Amino acid sequence: MKILLYSMNFSPELVGIGKYSGEMAQWLHAKGHEVRVIASPPFFPHWALFDGHSAWAWRKTDCDGITVWRAPTWVPARPRALARLAHLLSFMVSSMPLLFAQIRWKPDLVFVVEPPLMCAPAVLFFSRLLGIKSWLHIQDYEVDAAFDLGLVRGTRARRLALSVERWLLGRFHRVSTISAAMLDKARAKGIDATRLVLLPNWVDVRSIFPQPAAAAGGYRAMLGIPADEVVVLYAGSLGSKQGIELLAEAAHRLVAAAHIHFVFCGEGPSREPLEAACADLPRVHFLDLQPVERLNELLGTADIHVLPQRADAADLVMPSKLAGMLASGKAVIVTAHAGTELSRVVSGRGLVVAPGDADALADAIAHLAVSRPQREALGAAARAFAETELDRNAILLRLEQELLRCVAD
Repeated sequence: MKILLYSMNFSPELVGIGKYSGEMAQWLHAKGHEVRVIASPPFFPHWALFDGHSAWAWRKTDCDGITVWRAPTWVPARPRALARLAHLLSFMVSSMPLLFAQIRWKPDLVFVVEPPLMCAPAVLFFSRLLGIKSWLHIQDYEVDAAFDLGLVRGTRARRLALSVERWLLGRFHRVSTISAAMLDKARAKGIDATRLVLLPNWVDVRSIFPQPAAAAGGYRAMLGIPADEVVVLYAGSLGSKQGIELLAEAAHRLVAAAHIHFVFCGEGPSREPLEAACADLPRVHFLDLQPVERLNELLGTADIHVLPQRADAADLVMPSKLAGMLASGKAVIVTAHAGTELSRVVSGRGLVVAPGDADALADAIAHLAVSRPQREALGAAARAFAETELDRNAILLRLEQELLRCVAD
């Protein structure tokens, strides 16, 4: 197949959407498909352009044999509501000429990743113009999230935005998303079940795997954490949807627990306030985003992974970092309401506490910190789930079959 991947975020971003779009493109390319990519310059999760990239120029680059066009994109240092909207709009406008430049190539299918949904109208017009197939992959329900998180307000504005979203979604040949709950939301938005595809975020279970504590001792040594003390790890983007402030509150409640260390690894707009909130805590450590080559070692450093999530983001997003946590074979604590997809996935493989409840989170951490057998049992169940449900090769093989079926329809 000739596949045009239209994804704002792409390699070399190491976390979030860029990671998955990059891995998908490389996997399809390795299988013999011709893949081209339209993306922004890499900026996530730091919200700052990577070295060697420009916010003001169109550039054609090669990414391990894949042709990638980079569209000029304004990247705000502080991605608040209006700034984020302008950021998405700048990519939509600047990437449109790159999209229509592919007319002569004529792909078999154009695969667009949301966010940003605002690229969808141009994709639909492009696909109708060429008589090719269109596919929308939803990583975040950005319209619902924008209103539910309070980034955009107004009943009329919400009604209009949801109406436009429903109209757009109904015109793609396929719509995929990353969890069963998000698939149910697509059905509720009027998408016929025959056009829906479950495409969960995956993990390479061969590169992320359980390892002995001694093999993951590098980070402990670097941070001065004794081998017999408990590490509570959060590794990922530090943004508004995560409810990161809860981690600082839990760390304060456990300040007297001398055997528990918190390690926060990542970048994003919430890092600075998190560091300020933890400034007077003796056993809280911060790491910058680490190289992908050390990801398994980093995840293996944890005794307990923590994954906070705001209640109003439940089932609008599925945290991509969860797959790696589960594959590492360590116990996970998440904040989620019962009945949400996040709760369903983690139950029996970790502990689930109410969102926003710092006391409950601290109690769960304290409980697992003194119960190594329970941590090991939960970690083994988490690893088994990752192997059977989240294996990268199995998921992408299913995606390839769905792509072939879509093109053939």
